[in-house]
Amino acid sequence: MLEGLIVKALSGYYYVKPLRDNQLISGEDQAVQCRARGIFKKRGISPLVGDRVMYSLTENGEGTVDEILPRSSELIRPPVANVDLAVLLFSVKEPDLNLLLLDKFLVHIEHAGLDAVIVLTKQDLTEASDESAEKVKRMYEEIGYEVMITSSLQGIGVQQVKDRLAGEISVFSGQSGVGKSTLLNALMPGLALETSEISLRLGRGRHTTRHVELIELDNGGYVADTPGFSQLDFLELGVEELSSCFREFAPLAAECKFRGCSHLHEPGCRVIQAAEDGIIQVGRYEHYVEFFTEMKDKKRRY
Repeated sequence: MLEGLIVKALSGYYYVKPLRDNQLISGEDQAVQCRARGIFKKRGISPLVGDRVMYSLTENGEGTVDEILPRSSELIRPPVANVDLAVLLFSVKEPDLNLLLLDKFLVHIEHAGLDAVIVLTKQDLTEASDESAEKVKRMYEEIGYEVMITSSLQGIGVQQVKDRLAGEISVFSGQSGVGKSTLLNALMPGLALETSEISLRLGRGRHTTRHVELIELDNGGYVADTPGFSQLDFLELGVEELSSCFREFAPLAAECKFRGCSHLHEPGCRVIQAAEDGIIQVGRYEHYVEFFTEMKDKKRRY
């Protein structure tokens, strides 16, 4: 058997790039089209893009995925394995910056245990005097996140993003229409991914990415370009885990009066006090309360 990396999954086929000495063999035509063994379905598991696998070649020049090697990470949405870094793309304009959705993405990324980089796109659509992107950048950097401001059309921040992706398997995620494909095209001229215009009436873009695929950069990095989406659910996350996904809450929660404090109404709650005192961002705390309520409601329904 041979070892390889699944770089694309489409219509029941898995496209596997061979590994040599634990390194990917570069080249556009190296991927082998494979089917997965039926044993995976019986076990209730599926190969994912990003999986390192053992595969064997068949007589017709295709292959069969025989074994999935242990994963270092696994995302449910988008379905990608072994990701090192999550790149969360949110546009400054068209659609307008949605901090509630950004915080929801960050909760999922924290729960998955991944590093995150926030990339604010379409800076070219703002007025020179508009400092909203810089304000958001400072806000999230204070929490401890890495934030980059970009304009793919003007080339602002593109090289900085590319340097950060070198040698990593990264996943690009964010609301539809924020410019994921446009940024990837700027990172790799000649890639020519399909992009779409934004529906101003709806405030979102048409979905242009139809499947999950690892796109190879010329600096050793691979990027999972994933279907755009505007909603996430919390079904895979326990309500008791939510506060740990707000990284600025962690040092405060240890000082709460009651163990297992929900940070909603308990007396002696240091998180509530910190929000009232402006030590943590009030908006972030309000999003926490909204997510907590949403999770409790969903668990009652399900």
